[in-house]
Amino acid sequence: MVYEWLAEQVGGLRVADLACGEGYGAAVLAGTAAEVVGVDANPEAHEHARLRYRRQNLRFERGLVEDYTGPCDAIVFLQTIEHIAEPGRLLERLAAAAPVAYITTPNRVTLAPPGAQKSDNPWHLREYTLAQYAALLGPHFSRVEMLGVFHARKLRVHDWALRLGWERVHSLLRLTKPFYDRFVPAITSADFEVASQGDLEGALDFLAICHV
Repeated sequence: MVYEWLAEQVGGLRVADLACGEGYGAAVLAGTAAEVVGVDANPEAHEHARLRYRRQNLRFERGLVEDYTGPCDAIVFLQTIEHIAEPGRLLERLAAAAPVAYITTPNRVTLAPPGAQKSDNPWHLREYTLAQYAALLGPHFSRVEMLGVFHARKLRVHDWALRLGWERVHSLLRLTKPFYDRFVPAITSADFEVASQGDLEGALDFLAICHV
């Protein structure tokens, strides 16, 4: 869903999608951007992306995000900063490579158990609260606009149902498996939204628009 939202922001620009994985998001961005390069260090992901997504304005490079120097008009860097050992040094390189960077990370408050410093994801070196994320980004950019990724439509209704006791009801009625066997595959990108208003501290992810 975030890639669809970002595609609306980067129309006509030269974009680098760093840590692009298997290339789906880079291909979405290429639907509106002038040029897109997807960069990922994983050889299997790079090969999949190279073979699966073919457009004249899209290419893939195998490499570390820490080595990317640009230049380009915009950088997209999603759900990866929490994996980086020296995020400050990387952010300096991103700021030098493009005038704007779109950077997301999971919200520690909604991901980790209450009071924990991080979730049990072994690949996350650090997870951030809203204040910690703003403090990480602030020194490297002239302006940072913080948005949040939230549940919408079916997922928002599901959240309300859980608050009203749905979890206990489906368990008592033995509906858990048949309900979720249908519900989970029905979730689409439309069931998430990017928003600037509301309780950002309760967002699923933070989406920072970082201006040099």
